[in-house]
Amino acid sequence: MKQDMAQLHSLKGFHKRMAVDLFNYVWTLLELEDRSEEQEETMIHAAHASRYHWEQIGTSLNKVRGDWQLSRVYSVTGREEPALFHAKICLDLCLQEEIGDFDLAFAYEAMARSYKLAGLMEKKEEYKRLAQEACEDIKNEADRRIVMEDLASM
Repeated sequence: MKQDMAQLHSLKGFHKRMAVDLFNYVWTLLELEDRSEEQEETMIHAAHASRYHWEQIGTSLNKVRGDWQLSRVYSVTGREEPALFHAKICLDLCLQEEIGDFDLAFAYEAMARSYKLAGLMEKKEEYKRLAQEACEDIKNEADRRIVMEDLASM
């Protein structure tokens, strides 16, 4: 029994380490101004792997952020259907679990960005407006500024 608990604890630590490291690795790839096709494929795989590890041990908030990152990765690589798919998962989970603040604003941002990619400008504007409204409830000024700058970049 003691050995089983030690293995479980070790496995949870492994999943958390992998989830965090892969999430951060994806960010390094997202921040590149010019990515190769191979780097884009790696970025997609790493984002999915991070989200998988969060699924094993994370909270709803971790899952929201994982699906947000997947939506962003697919948006920047020009893949509209999976971008919207993951944006919807992110937003649905935020609403279902009553996750607000920064994460809700970014869930709306992901929807807007995905709809823009799909060429659905009315939907893009609708979700951009919802993201801007959600920004009003962000407690931390620096977080609010990050979301507003991201929205302005659209």
